[in-house]
Amino acid sequence: MEGGKPNLPLVYQAVQALYHDPDPAGKERASVWLGELQRSMYAWEISDQLLQLKQDVESCYFAAQTMKMKIQTSFYELPPETHTALRDSLLSHIQNLKDLSPIIVTQLALAIADLALQMASWKGCVQTLIEKYSNDVSSMPFLIEILTVLPEEVHSRSLRIGANRRTEIIEDLAYYSTTVVTLLMTCAEKSGHDEKMLIKVFRCLGSWFNLGVLDNNFMANNQLLMILFQVLQRDETSTNLHEAASDCVCSALYAIENVAVHMPLAMQLFQGVLSLETAYHMAVAREDLDKVLNYCRIFTELCETFLEMTVRTPGLGMGDLRILELLLICAGHPQYEVVEISFNFWYRLGEHLYKMNDPALHRVFKPYIQRLLHSLARHCQLDADHEGVPEDTDDFGEFRMRVSDLVKDVIFLVGSMECFSQLYSTLKEGNPPWEVTEAVLFIMASIAKSIDPENNPTLTEVLEQIVLLPETVHLAVRYTSIELVGEMSEVIDRNPCMLDPVLNFLMKGLREKPLASVAAKAIHNICSVCRDHMAQHFQGLLNIARLLDSFALSTDAAVGLLKGTALVLARLPLEKIAECLNDLCAVQVMALRKLLAQDSSSGKSSDPTVWLDRLAVIFRHTNPIVENGQTHPCQKVIQEIWPVLSETLNAHQNDNRIVERCCRCLRFAVRCVGKGSASLLQPLVTQMVSVYQVYPHSCFLYLGSILVDEYGMEEGCRQGLLDMLQALCMPTFQLLEQPNGLRNHPDTVDDLFRLVTRFVQRSPVTLVNSSIIVHIIQCAIASTTLDHRDANCSVMKFIRDLIHTGVTNDHEDDFEVRKRLIGQVMEQHGQQLVTQLINTCCFCLPPYTLPDVAEVLWEIMVFDRPVTGVPKLGPGGLVSCSV
Repeated sequence: MEGGKPNLPLVYQAVQALYHDPDPAGKERASVWLGELQRSMYAWEISDQLLQLKQDVESCYFAAQTMKMKIQTSFYELPPETHTALRDSLLSHIQNLKDLSPIIVTQLALAIADLALQMASWKGCVQTLIEKYSNDVSSMPFLIEILTVLPEEVHSRSLRIGANRRTEIIEDLAYYSTTVVTLLMTCAEKSGHDEKMLIKVFRCLGSWFNLGVLDNNFMANNQLLMILFQVLQRDETSTNLHEAASDCVCSALYAIENVAVHMPLAMQLFQGVLSLETAYHMAVAREDLDKVLNYCRIFTELCETFLEMTVRTPGLGMGDLRILELLLICAGHPQYEVVEISFNFWYRLGEHLYKMNDPALHRVFKPYIQRLLHSLARHCQLDADHEGVPEDTDDFGEFRMRVSDLVKDVIFLVGSMECFSQLYSTLKEGNPPWEVTEAVLFIMASIAKSIDPENNPTLTEVLEQIVLLPETVHLAVRYTSIELVGEMSEVIDRNPCMLDPVLNFLMKGLREKPLASVAAKAIHNICSVCRDHMAQHFQGLLNIARLLDSFALSTDAAVGLLKGTALVLARLPLEKIAECLNDLCAVQVMALRKLLAQDSSSGKSSDPTVWLDRLAVIFRHTNPIVENGQTHPCQKVIQEIWPVLSETLNAHQNDNRIVERCCRCLRFAVRCVGKGSASLLQPLVTQMVSVYQVYPHSCFLYLGSILVDEYGMEEGCRQGLLDMLQALCMPTFQLLEQPNGLRNHPDTVDDLFRLVTRFVQRSPVTLVNSSIIVHIIQCAIASTTLDHRDANCSVMKFIRDLIHTGVTNDHEDDFEVRKRLIGQVMEQHGQQLVTQLINTCCFCLPPYTLPDVAEVLWEIMVFDRPVTGVPKLGPGGLVSCSV
């Protein structure tokens, strides 16, 4: 800190400003100044003095928090001979401040715990603390707080302790764990009606369960377990105590997940949880939702823990299927939040049974899944007074989406067709209220795709009935019926006679604002699956596309409709595709022209992204089958559209978002016609380079990589593409050479190395023979330190592929040339590259990037092992060193 050690009044004044200054700027200045103080060496002494003064809660909290932070992150600043004094000082502070504020006690407890974990000379810290404070009733709350946070901090990422020290700590805590549990048992017995102390005891016990060090025989016979379940069984238990006890039981169940190793404790927990059914029913009767949720958490954790046994030995021992009954009882609760807690267990159960693929086992669990599905269908019902369509984005909408996912995962146990038929029969034979009908249709939509559509009269009948629905039925029923139709596109494909009535039904929905987007999605699905049958309806699709903005569609729905139309367009006869594509693109192109004209006359800039995205989806999904030698039917259309795209790009060249959309559109245009876009290559590259000199948007580099991918193997294009690369590299290097340039522009790094990797893949000799390669390699070596996932991956792939071209003899004529050129590169840069890679592995990169680095080092070893400094293995795996 500049100016030396600050005096205490100044620190106190800054703390007061932080908490009480009405001026936000004053608070910010105080925060910055105090942050600098916390990072300085003076923080140790200042914090200690503030805690001794005990002036007020704010200053003591700041001091306690600072002490904790310093011990966590800067413990190395203190010489070892001061550690004992620091420990004694902290223990003195927590005793003196125990009644001031619980949050201060927690901060000091964390500081003491973190100190104990790092202070190797403090042997048997648990025993020391218990002996020092267990006989003083007033010290018991902070003692238990320390014993609670101590196991929690063992795996803290904030602490700089190695694996060996952590192992030593865990062994030490395991040795003293029975002492801790005995202390907790004594506290629980003496607490009487002191609810706060009992909550602390349960929190502490849960913390030790989470660490996994408690002796399971000792715990199985311990009275504390009995007290825990007694608290949960009592109707009068308060909400806070109930939650603490529930958390503790869940921690215990999680700790014994390997049931066979913890059998005595597992049996006690199993029986204890089964005994809570009556208490659950009492909580339901009292409408105590908090307790109901706690019981459901416990029941779910029990099922998760005993899942393996339930599946391996259903109905036997601790494979007792009563635990599934507990979850199904919870599924019967009227609040959907209760059943939602158990979803992960049902997913896992379905996954286990699917992998085992045992029909006999499936029959055992089938009745439970049937009951679950029945409950889920009921939970998915909208309120009877609900108006409008179902909401997808609120909490209940998200719950229904999770139900849909769960149903898809477990339906195989019941049988998709059997379930679908049962659901349909409830609608066909009865006359249920609209909300029941809608929920049943919703579940049917979830499983429709998993049913074999071949020769299935029930599916056809369902379709026939849906398209006859009158417009007077509730809007939500119509909405979900449209969703179901969209999911049944395979059935429509097998029954093309249904196509006309289905499309008429969907067109009615498309014209109504609340149903328009879901109807568009259904049409998109049908276009994707029934492409050949839909070809006869292309003119109708084209008419919809022309009037797209007259329908009340979401952006995604509009784009989806165009995608479906493009997919059908690709199935038309080749001679019709050009004209139809031109018609499909015309609306978008006219809109772009109109915007350009408006912008030039008004001087304002309008947003063209909607139209660019629509063109992009059309180009992306118009993929007709073109034989060799045939002219691509989309070639002429794209050439005619190019001037508008070029003008749009120029008009918005300073707007990164719009330029990205332009480049995306051009990317799909190039991909659509492949080599047929050759006439665009020269003007496109010229414009890219020109704009990039002024506005270095990284998307130009990505578009360049697409051009290299398409044309890099064409002899006549290689030099032009190399010129493009060199022109793009110069401003790129200037950008990345700025202070923190690599870190500030990871997208540019990513796209640059995608571009040069494409060159390596398509024309390696052209690249490696050029003068730019030296600068690219130097940039790559510098970029290896970047810990951005995508950027680092692209850099490593470039280096790996570059070296690999000199390793793989793919019978190409230029292999010897490639090998010689890569040899020159490695001779010039190899040692620097290897040194940099080793340094980045040790000091810069996160673990998930290391496999990519390993692949680079492997390629280097295969090409030129001496560069890496790794000796060869001799006979028997021994290192053979040649002098």
